[in-house]
Amino acid sequence: MATKTWHPMLSYQHAYHAGNAADLHKHVALGVLLEVLLRKPRPLSYLESHAGRGLYDLTGPEAQKTGEAASGIARLAPGGAFGQALAAVRAYAGAAAYPGSPLIAQVLLRPQDRMTLCELHPAELAGLKSAVVATPDGPSVSIHKRDGHEGLRALCPPDLRRGLALIDPSYEVKSEYSDTAATALEVLRRWPQGIVMVWYPVLAAGRHVAMAEQVMTALPDNCLRHEVRFVSQPDRGMIGSGLLILGPPYGAKQALDEAWAACSEVFQPG
Repeated sequence: MATKTWHPMLSYQHAYHAGNAADLHKHVALGVLLEVLLRKPRPLSYLESHAGRGLYDLTGPEAQKTGEAASGIARLAPGGAFGQALAAVRAYAGAAAYPGSPLIAQVLLRPQDRMTLCELHPAELAGLKSAVVATPDGPSVSIHKRDGHEGLRALCPPDLRRGLALIDPSYEVKSEYSDTAATALEVLRRWPQGIVMVWYPVLAAGRHVAMAEQVMTALPDNCLRHEVRFVSQPDRGMIGSGLLILGPPYGAKQALDEAWAACSEVFQPG
């Protein structure tokens, strides 16, 4: 009799953490980078390695169980591109809705753009297909049931060479830190015109340090690193959030710094 193979990353569901301070750190940056890219009319590609379900209910049982949104989006009325996307999603999904990165990107992107999403978790994949539905005024959408690290490498370079890839795994197993560094560097090698954004948790144990240093050492002049500490410190788990932006576009650093400075009620530079 065949046995089922358990994948170590398939126990994670982001609904328990949606709208927390780490989400804000990542989603504010995503909005800024897309806003910079969208200043030019040329079409672009947007890719994600670990897309999640795309849309979350902050009054749902998962979010209520952890209460993490109370120290994140509940404290902030975001502006900029992320604020625009949040308002657009809440206009049709309700005031308790919180968009994940795929839905933020879909709201901001244009019909000439393309969005490609990878997700392996069956429940998250089903939610993603329900939440991210192609519309005439939005980008074309392709959703893949596949491992994000393998998928992103295989999908790069995309046909539309301008664009952004987000690598945002769960880091449930320690090896994913080194896997993420390797994937990010390989994606940029295959797609030098692209931007690669990596999110990672900042833990007291410091598991993120070697990964961040590996990328920064490989790209000393072509990578931004930004870490924040949460104003409301949890009893355990993440104490902060980190981002690596490989191949940042001109003007991105100043725009990112200004956007993050407006989030001082939620996080402060680490």
